Amino acid sequence: MEPVHVIGGGLAGCEAAWQIAKRGVPVHLHEMRPQRGTDAHLTDNLAELVCSNSLRSDDAVNNAVGLLHEEMRRCGSLILRAADASRLPAGGALAVDRAQFSQHIETALAAEPLVTIHREEIAGMPPDDWGSTIVATGPLTSPALAEAIRELTGAEALAFFDAIAPIVHHDSIDQTKSWRQSRYDKGDGADYINCALDRPQYDQFVAALLAGDKTDFHEWEKTTAYFDGCLPIEEMARRGADTLRFGPMKPVGLRNPHTGHRPWAVVQLRQDNALGTLYNIVGFQTKLRHAEQVRVFRTIPGLENAEFARLGGLHRNTFINSPMLLDGSLRLKAQPRLRFAGQITGVEGYVESAAIGLLAGRFAAAEQQGETMPPPPATTALGALIAHITGGAEAKTFQPMNVNFGLFPPLADGVLTRANRGEKKPMLSARALAELDAWLNPARVAAE
Repeated sequence: MEPVHVIGGGLAGCEAAWQIAKRGVPVHLHEMRPQRGTDAHLTDNLAELVCSNSLRSDDAVNNAVGLLHEEMRRCGSLILRAADASRLPAGGALAVDRAQFSQHIETALAAEPLVTIHREEIAGMPPDDWGSTIVATGPLTSPALAEAIRELTGAEALAFFDAIAPIVHHDSIDQTKSWRQSRYDKGDGADYINCALDRPQYDQFVAALLAGDKTDFHEWEKTTAYFDGCLPIEEMARRGADTLRFGPMKPVGLRNPHTGHRPWAVVQLRQDNALGTLYNIVGFQTKLRHAEQVRVFRTIPGLENAEFARLGGLHRNTFINSPMLLDGSLRLKAQPRLRFAGQITGVEGYVESAAIGLLAGRFAAAEQQGETMPPPPATTALGALIAHITGGAEAKTFQPMNVNFGLFPPLADGVLTRANRGEKKPMLSARALAELDAWLNPARVAAE
C-alpha cells in the first residue's frame, strides 16, 4: 500500500500520523527541525508546546473544548493520551508537563512500525510521486513552503501574531506575599499561585506596560492583525485602563488571605512541569523586550526577585483561507492529493489543531484503503470545527477560531424551555457524544 506523507511534527502532524498508522496505512512524518529552526521552538522534539502548557478546560459537560477532549479520547487520540499521562494540577484545566508530553508522543511514534520519521525540510511543494500528503506545518510554516502554497492557490496566506508567556522558577516567588488558590476553589482549591495588586500598584503596572520598550516589527509584519484570543498584555492594556482587570488579571473568585479581601487585580501563575519547579504567568504573552519584561514583571508583588526560565516572545503565524481553499475532507481544491491540517487551516489552539490532524489522518487513511469516510456530524465538537473551516465561516472575513458552542447547530425546537434553559450546554454535549459514538460505530447503530 502506498504511504501517506505528513509534513510537520507538531500536534496536528503527530496526531495525523498516529491515526493513519492505527488504520493499517504506512506513513512518513517529515519534521524540519533541527535542520531548520523557528523563532518559537526551543527544542527539536516532536509536538513541542511553544506557548502555554494548558490544553484548557477538561469539562466535557459545560465547555466546548472539554467536550472536544472527550471526543478525541473516544477516537483514540495520541495527543490526549499523552496529555492525560503527563497531567499537572490546574483546577478544571488540562495542563501538562511539556517535556513528558512531548516525549510520550515521540516515543509512541518511534515505536509504531508503520511510522517512519524524517528530519528534513520540505522546501516547496511535495514531490508529485508522494501521492497523498497532509500539510500540517502549523503557524510557523517555512517560507519556501508557504510561498509554494500561495503560488499554487493563487490566494494570499493570512497571518496574525501569537505571543508566548514567560516562565518563572518557583523558588524565586516570594511565598510571604503570594498565596495558593484556584479561582472559585476549583480543582483541589490551590492549583495556582496568586500575586495581588492594589489599585495604585495596578495603575503603575499598566503604565509600565504601556511605556515599556517593545519588539520592533519587520515592515511586512506591520499590517498583520492580532488574534483576540492571544493578545499581548500590553496590547490589552492599550485598549483601556481596566481591560487587564477584566482579562488575565481579573480578581473574581479569589480572596487574599493576607488582607481578607478580594484584590483589585491578580496575577496568576500555573505549574509548568511535573517537578513543580517552573510556573508560567497565565495570560502574560508579551512583545516587551526581554530586559523590559524582567524590569516590569518584577514590579508585581511576590515577583520582585523572580528568576525567569523563559521570557516571553512574539512570532508570526500564518494560515490559509480554508473556507475558500479546502473541501469537506480537508483536501486542497486546486490539488486534491494535498490535505491541510492543524493551525494552518485557521483553527486556534493546541486541541483544535490536533483535532483537525486527527480528522485529516482518518480521511487520508480511508482514501488509501479505497473507502470514503464521511465527516463527523456537525452536532459534535469535531464536526462543528471542521464544518466551520470548510464552509461554515465567511471566506471574506475568515479569522482563526477556537471551538465553542456557538459553532454547533441549535437543539431541536421545543427541547429548551424556560425551566431547563440553564441545561443548554450539557444537552449539546450529551447530543454530541451520542452522535459521535454513532459516527464511530455505524455498524452497531445499523444493527440496533
